[in-house]
Amino acid sequence: MLNFKRTVWFLAYFNGRIPIELPIAMSVASHTILKVLVGSHAHGLATQDSDHDYRSVFVIPTEDMFKLGFKQPSTQWTKGQTDETAWEVGAFLTLATQGHPLVLETFLAPVEQSDGWGQRLRSLFPDVWSSEKAIDAFVNYAHNQRQKFLEKKDGRPEKYAAAYLRVLQNLCELLETGNFTIHIPQTELGKKIFDIKQGNYRTGEVIDMGETLLLKAQKLRAASSHTKNLTNINSFLINIRREFLADHPPN
Repeated sequence: MLNFKRTVWFLAYFNGRIPIELPIAMSVASHTILKVLVGSHAHGLATQDSDHDYRSVFVIPTEDMFKLGFKQPSTQWTKGQTDETAWEVGAFLTLATQGHPLVLETFLAPVEQSDGWGQRLRSLFPDVWSSEKAIDAFVNYAHNQRQKFLEKKDGRPEKYAAAYLRVLQNLCELLETGNFTIHIPQTELGKKIFDIKQGNYRTGEVIDMGETLLLKAQKLRAASSHTKNLTNINSFLINIRREFLADHPPN
């Protein structure tokens, strides 16, 4: 059981928009069901200066949802020695059905903490994504990373170049196999993306690789008809809301 009685940060980004941080005061008793390692350490692209990044999913007591003035918790972002982004399970699954790569990655990334509900949540991965939503969201996110790469944002163009290609590689693998690899060195382009992350690249080469991957994704999309399964998603949500209806959520 965690108590988020503190000021947290709302991370307002989706479909490649620039993050906007707004301070939001919250006082909600919540229970974390899943926490995963993400970022360069999960991707196998870390350097000695790389931070540890995490994403987590939590559940609020169901009773809180029936109280006057209730507002669905916003995305939470804590930043310090480690960075962590957290979603309430309802919002998390809504974003998952929209195909956002950062959210879908949470289903597959190395687990740091999980209970039975977290395991069941991860098993929903085949049910939450559709080919149509995935290609739109992944391509939008990739284009955002490409723009940051070309602008040499934060003086770290190699970081955004690697992210640009990694996301498109993930998209192609997802459309082709129904899954994607988090640890990039295990993929077909892994060594090349690793070299790019180390700063060994030419700008034209990165753009050409990205365009090749985008063309491949478009061809795979034409052959993919994967759709989300709202029945299974809603069944999970109904069951978890029932379980957390008591004053104290289960262990």
